[in-house]
Amino acid sequence: MLGEVLAEVTRSGVVESVHAGHIVLLNADGSILFQMGDPTLDIYSRSSLKSIQASAMVRAGLDIEPRLLALVCASHAGTTMHQQGAQAILAKAGLDEHSLQCVLDRPLDEELRRTAESTRLAMNCSGKHAGMLATCVINGWPIDSYLDPAHPLQRAIKAEVEEMSGENIAGISIDGCGAPLFLFSLLGLARAIRNLTISTDQVHQEVAQACRDFPEMVSGPGRLATRMMQNIDGLFMKDGAEAVNVSSLSDGRTFVFKVSDGSLRAFRTIVHACLKDFGIDTSFTPEKVMGGPRVIGTIRATI
Repeated sequence: MLGEVLAEVTRSGVVESVHAGHIVLLNADGSILFQMGDPTLDIYSRSSLKSIQASAMVRAGLDIEPRLLALVCASHAGTTMHQQGAQAILAKAGLDEHSLQCVLDRPLDEELRRTAESTRLAMNCSGKHAGMLATCVINGWPIDSYLDPAHPLQRAIKAEVEEMSGENIAGISIDGCGAPLFLFSLLGLARAIRNLTISTDQVHQEVAQACRDFPEMVSGPGRLATRMMQNIDGLFMKDGAEAVNVSSLSDGRTFVFKVSDGSLRAFRTIVHACLKDFGIDTSFTPEKVMGGPRVIGTIRATI
């Protein structure tokens, strides 16, 4: 599981800590440009898979404006616009927040999290759950059991994941939000995301473009995925819990990684290093390691 070192934390020229994991970069044609660790390792993709889940919902009839579709793909910050967006999806289906079965949580936004109460709307996956419920209403599927892996909605999502990744699901667990969670390889995840971004299927084009057009709905103001999609034309990016990231450019160049210790500390450094490998200058400012008031080290990528 450990993989290889993807980033080092240095202090006064000495490597103080490391973050190991697994990573794969795909060329535009889908061939492997670079890899470290074991890309064939089965992982839980967590929220990095939401665009594929959303694709299954749209294919099953979910019809909402692009801004709200981006929210279905989101791990949102829980701001007012995010919570109101989830309410709007539910309202269109004749439902309200009481139908949500995601766990209670406070917003991910740091300032809001200090003062807000835990609610299902504030939970970062409420957009996905609202989309799931709306899809069930459209199809006449039961809403009380929409998180059951045997439910028609979850079977449709599983089929979409297998089709896009080219792999059979190796196992099913439960995500932090309560939804079914699929186990398959890091390389399969990279292929699924690449297939999403280069697809000529109208469903996939609609989902990917909604995220690119409304990146603030996918994550939130100032957060990494939002900032990167705002600043790099054609980029699709989505992170997931336990340090999973998927990123793909409109020409099919894709990178996916999993940091084995689940820490997000090296995320920004690894993302910028991968983009640099694709020839994209992101004007990256290295992370600072402080010694009192002075900068005495950094976090550096080893890929």
